[in-house]
Amino acid sequence: MGYPAEEASIAMDKCGPKASLPELVDFICAAQMSRAEDPYLLEDVKPNLKDILNDCGGYKKRKMYNELCNRKKQREISGEEPIRLPKPMIGFGIPTESVPRMVQRILPKKTIGPPYFYYENVALAPKGVWDTIKRHLYEIEPEFVDSKYFSATARKRGYLHNLPIENRFPLFPLPPRTIHEALPLSKRWWPSWDSRSKLNCLQTAIGSARLTDKIRKAVEKYDGEPPMEIQKYVLYHCKKWNLVWVGRNKVAPLEPDEVEMLLGFPKNHTRGGGISRTDRYKSLGNSFQVDTVAYHLSVLRDLFPNGINVLSLFSGIGGAEVALYRLGVPLNNVVSVEKSEVNRNIVRSWWEQTNQRGNLIHFDDVQLLSRDRLKKLIESLGGFDLVIGGSPCNNLAGSNRVSRDGLEGKESSLFFDYVRILDDVKSIMSRHR
Repeated sequence: MGYPAEEASIAMDKCGPKASLPELVDFICAAQMSRAEDPYLLEDVKPNLKDILNDCGGYKKRKMYNELCNRKKQREISGEEPIRLPKPMIGFGIPTESVPRMVQRILPKKTIGPPYFYYENVALAPKGVWDTIKRHLYEIEPEFVDSKYFSATARKRGYLHNLPIENRFPLFPLPPRTIHEALPLSKRWWPSWDSRSKLNCLQTAIGSARLTDKIRKAVEKYDGEPPMEIQKYVLYHCKKWNLVWVGRNKVAPLEPDEVEMLLGFPKNHTRGGGISRTDRYKSLGNSFQVDTVAYHLSVLRDLFPNGINVLSLFSGIGGAEVALYRLGVPLNNVVSVEKSEVNRNIVRSWWEQTNQRGNLIHFDDVQLLSRDRLKKLIESLGGFDLVIGGSPCNNLAGSNRVSRDGLEGKESSLFFDYVRILDDVKSIMSRHR
């Protein structure tokens, strides 16, 4: 299932040798989420000292207060501080809101495409990460966008690219923008005291059956609205795990096809790989939000009316390819580099199901994509018009308190392979002009 061996070992120690596989998975997922002061949670669900003092007895007050102090001290030791993100987080503009005096940016001459490039990663990265990314990608300013302005779910991401920012347009039909628009059947059961209209960032794991049952039992004890402390408890977990109301006093995690819809993928997109529900959630949790990315890529439709050649690095489940296809940009040649066989199968299945006429070429490791191999690809395909991808965020994401090592981390250091490959493509293509 792709869980680290260390976490699996801890789960087996804690749950006992007779624990079932679902119990072990629940324990690992819960542990991963509880390590995080989740940056995607709304501010009102994060515990604060006032709430603790009001709700706890003396010993428990002191214990929880000390825990908060220790977390703050740990952040100071690690040199981590929240990145200063724009408010509202709309980058260089979104379909529903124009930016006053549209941002005018002057790109360095050597970055003007083609080839165009587009890089994505989590916005809430450790201190200095985005400065490093910017420095290695020609000092171009990133645009930080929250996908809640494109869909019913939040997804705070940074995008650094050399694409034009004028004359963008959204995908049509426009996706649902609220929970009840996206999941209309939930409205019947939604309690008045749950004021959510948007979901938080969709993660790679979901809430357990044990948790949802515990919430049901906590709420059904009361005929009317439950007491405030019960409401706070329920809302905290609903926001943390993106639980939705599916019956009287009953919440449940999103189904894979619902996650696909919220992220802009076609229904059953991830079933094409013939994989488990756990793998589907994992693949989706690491993907692009298609509507957001498509808005940025929309300028390519008029630039490449006869089709485009794409080098897709860290392709995942093909968010970039789906976005370009939905925009009406013909995919002449796509070189997709993705380590996960599951994800490669998903992309290949989508390619076949949508009757793509171009060529799909798979590689499984960016580190093996050498300059010589790139040169041969460029000679055979005629070059690349777009280099796109988002390197792994494992060592950047706020939910990782074990190995949040920034761009020096084992997985996230692959960013430098993106830079290397982009530089090689630009260098090789400049000599072929």
